[in-house]
Amino acid sequence: MLVYGPSGAGKKTRVMSVLKKLYGPGAEKIKINARVFQVSSSKKVEFTLVSSIYHIEITPSDMGNNDRVVIQDLLKEIAQTQQVDVGAKQRFKTVVINEADMLTRDAQSALRRTMEKYSPNLRLILLANSTSNIIGPIKSRTLLVRVAAPSIADISQILDKITKKEHISMPRDQEERDQIYQNIAAASDRNLRKALLIFEAMYSQK
Repeated sequence: MLVYGPSGAGKKTRVMSVLKKLYGPGAEKIKINARVFQVSSSKKVEFTLVSSIYHIEITPSDMGNNDRVVIQDLLKEIAQTQQVDVGAKQRFKTVVINEADMLTRDAQSALRRTMEKYSPNLRLILLANSTSNIIGPIKSRTLLVRVAAPSIADISQILDKITKKEHISMPRDQEERDQIYQNIAAASDRNLRKALLIFEAMYSQK
């Protein structure tokens, strides 16, 4: 899958929902690990990855021009390793690749080869803001899922739901509350992550 859309639209949230549906609540029990990769005969670099026993989340673009090494070595290793949980709902492992549109052409070519070779054991979910920098062979091998930015009304509704769930003190008048939510949504440029941060900052400052 290639999930794309603007920042703060909810791509990662949707992907985590898919993983939970595939594997159950164990997909949410994550840990952070550091791996060291040999990028040349004399140079090693450290790379951070987030994982559960069912999936791994990586951001290869953090490695700059060395992203191809991560794609080749790490995905090959994951694909050749059996699923840890023998009772898992799915036999394959899933790798979530953040900022897929920031990968170099070499890394994307390596990714395409990996998709072809290890598809029985491995499923890839790519996250990107745009598909314009992603090579055709990858786009043709993935299901493209566009996530649009939430509307002002969507964000207002979510903020109202949070207010009730967290028992946050707000004006009693619904119209006044709605105006506050709409102001936050407008200030966030329809970026839900940013809207939540603004709301949290307002709450902490009373």
